[in-house]
Amino acid sequence: MATITLYGPAPSSYVRTARMTCVEKGVSHELAPIALGSDAHRALHPFCKVPILEHGAVRLYETQAIVRYLDAAFPGPSLVPSDPTAMATMEQWISVHNCYLYQHLIKDYAFVYIGAQLQGQAPDVAKAKAAVPGMEHDLGLVERGLEGKAWLAGTSFSLADLMLAPVVATIALFPEGGPVLDRLANVRRWLTAIEKRESGSLLDPPRG
Repeated sequence: MATITLYGPAPSSYVRTARMTCVEKGVSHELAPIALGSDAHRALHPFCKVPILEHGAVRLYETQAIVRYLDAAFPGPSLVPSDPTAMATMEQWISVHNCYLYQHLIKDYAFVYIGAQLQGQAPDVAKAKAAVPGMEHDLGLVERGLEGKAWLAGTSFSLADLMLAPVVATIALFPEGGPVLDRLANVRRWLTAIEKRESGSLLDPPRG
């Protein structure tokens, strides 16, 4: 069987989602580096995003397409609920992540610290704190969505959990993010449950 290759940097939450999906489906993969923004990158993804999947003759970009492919192409427990309401709920959370939550938690907040670390500079703490209300709003929705439920879509672990979990795990590493999560019992319980799964070893971004 052809090897699954995922292109992208290991710290990327989208890359972690794709890799965790591989683990959940029980299929091995290799992570290949790519020079972000290079001609080689643009040849694989016209918008220079990550990850990109190659599997034999199959090449896909966009994380949602990649994880759908991995779930459908390989045996093992399905990561898409069969119940129509649960499936729609899964899709709703994935859309919330892509349209709002990633912007508020990663671009507006985590990148303040990550960018400063990469440049060897002190972070703009005021800018990070200004992002906290948006973070609290979005995670409040997740908190209420998990009320009385093990997973975002209901009783079964799904692609929605795999999409949101790396982003939530990332903000826990920074000064304002951890306290926000500590006030959200359902989100903390959910994240701890994912940490205990085999795929949970890829949940946190690599450091150093």
